[in-house]
Amino acid sequence: MNSVVDPWTEEPGSEQRLAEFYNRLAASGIDDPMDPRRAEQRERFISTLKAEGRHDVLDVGCGTGIDGLKFVQAGIHYTGVDLAEGNVRLARAKGLDVSVASARRLPFPNGVFPAVWCMSTLVHIPDSDVDGVLRELVRVSAPGSPIAVGLWSGGDEELFNPADDVEPRRFFSRRTDGTVRDVFGRHGVIEEFITWPEGEGPESGPGAGAWTQHYQFLILRTPSSPTR
Repeated sequence: MNSVVDPWTEEPGSEQRLAEFYNRLAASGIDDPMDPRRAEQRERFISTLKAEGRHDVLDVGCGTGIDGLKFVQAGIHYTGVDLAEGNVRLARAKGLDVSVASARRLPFPNGVFPAVWCMSTLVHIPDSDVDGVLRELVRVSAPGSPIAVGLWSGGDEELFNPADDVEPRRFFSRRTDGTVRDVFGRHGVIEEFITWPEGEGPESGPGAGAWTQHYQFLILRTPSSPTR
C-alpha cells in the first residue's frame, strides 16, 4: 500500500517547509527591520567591493530585497535568489533582479559572480548539507571573491524555532563560533569573523528569547584558483 508523506514531517532541512513559512510571512506584509550592526557590515562590504573593483553581487536568501536595494543604490549590479515565491514577488516589485532558486542548486555558471552576500540563510542548512552548499557558493564565485555570511550562533544543535507558533516551523542549525570557523575554513580563507549580541528576549532574533545566541558575521575569500 502506498503511503502519503506529510511534507512537514520530512527531513528537518526541508526546503518546502522553509519556503512555506516565508511565503506565509511575505503574505502577512510583516518585514522585520534590519539590525543596525548588520546594516553597518553591509555598508562595509559595499565599500570593499568598490575598492576591489567588483561591480556585481549575488544575494543568496535575498528575502524581500531590503539589502538588494542598498546594493543597487550603491551602483552594484544585483542578482538575488530565494526559496519563497512570495519573497521573490515582493523583491521584484522593488525593481530587483530576483528569482526562485535553492542554495543547493544555484542556476548560474561557474565563477560568474565576483562577490556573494548571504545573510541569515545558512542557519537553515543542516550539518549534513552545509559543505555541499558552501561548495555551491564557491562554484558560482570567481576565484578570490569575498563571500559575506551572517548566522545566529548556538551550541551545535539542530532544532525547530520555538517562537514559530504555526506549522511549518523553521529549522535552525545553530553552530558555535569554533564550528563555524572549522566548517567555512574548509572552503577558503576566513578574512574576517566578528560577533555581536542582538538584544534580549523577543528582540534577540529567532527563539523569542528562549535561545542564548549572538550574531556571527564572516567574510570567506574563495580560493585564488578554481577548485575541482
